[in-house]
Amino acid sequence: MLTEINFDGIIGPSHNYAGLSLGNIASANNAGSVSEPRAAALQGVAKMRANVALGLAQGFFMPLDRPNTAWLESLATDVANAEPHLRAAAFSASSMWAANAATVSPAPDTADGRCHLTVANLMTMPHRSHEWTGTLAQLQLAFADERHFAVHAPVPAPFGDEGAANHMRLCERHDSKGVEIFVYGKTGGPFPARQHVEAGKAIARRHGLAAERTLFIQQSETAIAAGAFHNDVVAVANESVLFTHEQAFEDRDGAYAAIRAAFPAVQIVEVPASAVSLADAIKSYLFNAQLVTLPSGGQALVLPSESQEVPAVWQWLEAMVAGNGPIRQLVPVNVRQSMANGGGPACLRLRVVADPATVDPRFIATPEKLDAIERVIAAHWPERIAPGDLADPKLAETVRAARFALLRALDLDTLA
Repeated sequence: MLTEINFDGIIGPSHNYAGLSLGNIASANNAGSVSEPRAAALQGVAKMRANVALGLAQGFFMPLDRPNTAWLESLATDVANAEPHLRAAAFSASSMWAANAATVSPAPDTADGRCHLTVANLMTMPHRSHEWTGTLAQLQLAFADERHFAVHAPVPAPFGDEGAANHMRLCERHDSKGVEIFVYGKTGGPFPARQHVEAGKAIARRHGLAAERTLFIQQSETAIAAGAFHNDVVAVANESVLFTHEQAFEDRDGAYAAIRAAFPAVQIVEVPASAVSLADAIKSYLFNAQLVTLPSGGQALVLPSESQEVPAVWQWLEAMVAGNGPIRQLVPVNVRQSMANGGGPACLRLRVVADPATVDPRFIATPEKLDAIERVIAAHWPERIAPGDLADPKLAETVRAARFALLRALDLDTLA
């Protein structure tokens, strides 16, 4: 039976604050801080447990091999001799944000009736541009059953693609035909627009999507300039609900009209700028939440605990759930280590509508597997990483050994 599975990226042992992501306010503000990889990864596992407790299907992805020495070699350097910004890029644990792993079109939407996944090229940011090879290998393993899945290589340069963080889907139910929305950027003042419209068009053609059920909508230049580096920082959709900030799209009225024409049943829950400013929405990551359908019915918002700390945001949310709208429950989670690097609950997961029985079971979470993951993290993940530690050869050894211990514990040695 088709259902939505959230695959969370396990936060890797090299998690650090190097401030590598231009346009990501939290990443820039915390550059040079001391990170806590062990706490970060355990927070991520706790979020997965909370989703399992809600009755949701949950999966996970492994951290990628770091530092990426092959990438450094392609730049004619190595960990010991690389310039600090290149060394930091090679160590980056950014693959934890699985929303950028790929764009996913479920089987009901595609011409051949299979779930299609196109790995994101992430070409705009150097530290992420070398992720796709490792991510592709993992997707090909997790979704290897070609009767049900088609896994594609990335869209080529120069068309930037950052995956599901800029993609939304509206449908009556997860297992019914949907309308897919590709949100792209043009400019964001001092910050780059990371998602190109040509990338979205290429993916739609590759996935065999019907033109009348596919939309391309421009992200607000104002939102990008304010720090909404991905659409999922200002808008999120689930089944028939679009939860969005008033300033998410460049042509708000045109976007809403196009969405209603393609999917008349849409319920647009808009947060007005007069109630929650863009700055407060981005600071709290109000929209970088997991909007999920509960097994008991109704929808819940799994959102960062920081949302409780911004009065305008929390007051609006409490008023929303007290009303008669489709979002009926708020589930705050602590992912502060990820948040400090610019990624909330939605960044940490890739949504895949599929029958769990068709996925490689090694990637499907159970309480026992989450226990095993926690044990490995507690035993092997570094407790702290300061910026200067990246130059220490012992850290590279520790990080590699930690990742391998996790792969071995989950019988995923083939990814080593």
